[in-house]
Amino acid sequence: MKKNENTPEEPRKQCAALPFRIDDAGRIEVLLVTSRETRRWVIPKGWPIRKLRPSETAAREAYEEAGLAGSVSREPYGVYTYEKRLKSRAFVPCAVDVFLMEVAKEQKRWPERDERERRWFDPQTAAELVDEPELSDLIAALPDRLAGEVTPCRRKAVGG
Repeated sequence: MKKNENTPEEPRKQCAALPFRIDDAGRIEVLLVTSRETRRWVIPKGWPIRKLRPSETAAREAYEEAGLAGSVSREPYGVYTYEKRLKSRAFVPCAVDVFLMEVAKEQKRWPERDERERRWFDPQTAAELVDEPELSDLIAALPDRLAGEVTPCRRKAVGG
C-alpha cells in the first residue's frame, strides 16, 4: 500500500541521554554536544540498538558522542520531537525518549571526539542553546525534577 502524501508520517523513535552532574556547591550542570553537520547544541541521541534496552542505547550514545559514563534512569524522563534530516536530505519526524544520565566519568578519548564539541552549562543556559522547544522545556525543568531526589539514575552506563 502506497503512503498518501497528505498522511502525516509516524514519528521514528530515538533514544537520548540528558547528561548532568552536581558540583561541590550543589549546582546542577548539563552537558551538551554539537551535532556533526550543523554544529548545533544537542544532547547525545541515536536510533534504537537491537538487543539493547532504550536506556542502554542512550548510555551507548552518550559514550560514543561525548565520552561519558555514569548512571542512567530506567524510565524516560520525557519525550521531545524534532525533524531529522537524513543523508538523502529528506526530513523525517522523530520522537526522542530522554533518559537522565548522572555523569560519573568523562573519557579523554571517545569514538566521536574529533567530530563534536562537548561542554557543561547551567540548565537555564543549556535550555536556551538547544533549538527544540520540548527539549528546552525538559532541560529547564531538570532542577525541579532533581530537587529532593537522592539518585534518579540507577543503571550503570556503557563506557565506564
